[in-house]
Amino acid sequence: MRPSWHSYFMEIAQVVAGRSTCERRWVGAVLVRDRQILATGYNGAARGLEHCTERGCLRQAMGIPAGERHELCWGLHAEQNAIVQAAYQGTDIRGSSLYCTHQPCASCAKMIVNAGIEAVYFSGDYPDGLALEVMEEAGVTLRTRLHWEEDRDD
Repeated sequence: MRPSWHSYFMEIAQVVAGRSTCERRWVGAVLVRDRQILATGYNGAARGLEHCTERGCLRQAMGIPAGERHELCWGLHAEQNAIVQAAYQGTDIRGSSLYCTHQPCASCAKMIVNAGIEAVYFSGDYPDGLALEVMEEAGVTLRTRLHWEEDRDD
């Protein structure tokens, strides 16, 4: 059976996640508008910095649990990298949808809202309820795998 557009873009996000250099979680993100890919991102160290796979995980060494103290990390989240990559290339992402392998965190949620992203499709959980509140209050459409698989969009 031919995959829906939602499944197609989520599968691409899974492939993008394979480029992650994070030792704790591999995350991929794809920004899409009108069924066209605008930018992709994966979680990993900022440009020019040594990757966590080489230097070790700062968060692991400090015993920081997932969902807390995001600023204590060498890396950026996949959603952040997709938004930054679009800006770096001069690509307008207003009105786009974000396909992400995991639920965004609150920091990413605020960036998503301010970037004008209208919908977020995600499959994996992340321990950050504030992120969902931020996006819901701002009117961002949130869809989990359970919901988008019901939405056939051939």
